[in-house]
Amino acid sequence: MTDMAEMPSEPSGWLSERELQHVRRELPLLYINAVPVRVDAAGEVSEVGLLLRADDDAISRALVAGRVLFHETVRDALIRNLEKDLGSVAMPRIPISPTPFAVAEYFPTEGYGAFHDSRQHAVALAFVVAVDGSCEPSQNALDIVWLSPEEAASDDVARDMTGGQHSLLRRALAHCGVLR
Repeated sequence: MTDMAEMPSEPSGWLSERELQHVRRELPLLYINAVPVRVDAAGEVSEVGLLLRADDDAISRALVAGRVLFHETVRDALIRNLEKDLGSVAMPRIPISPTPFAVAEYFPTEGYGAFHDSRQHAVALAFVVAVDGSCEPSQNALDIVWLSPEEAASDDVARDMTGGQHSLLRRALAHCGVLR
């Protein structure tokens, strides 16, 4: 066990690219997945936000996703990653103690499980998060598109998503009671 005196007083939570590549080959990493939604006055999901991303020379639709950093709460990770992907004025409504609707395990070997991430083995806590503010894509997100729950659950959208995220999206919609 490491002596507390040896630990940095304020760890950054970030790994260098080299360190991250090494860790990804050795350990599962903790992530969050978030499905941003708009809700109507009755509290029903009226729209689902999907990111448009350019990765590996392909354009795909995606959920908000990101790592949970060292010394970071899951709640803070949700806020940080939603802000990173949707902009600083998205105004997400995150409960004080968020509870995931699902746990998604991403494997680097395609076909090993329902979810795939060629870079790593990752475990993602999945949340549905209502957002009230204006959303502007940032970082490597090209755009955010708001769809009805029915459109978001369609086979056309599923074909545009990678890594099994379409099944997680459908589970989120079922969890909210808008997909039966």
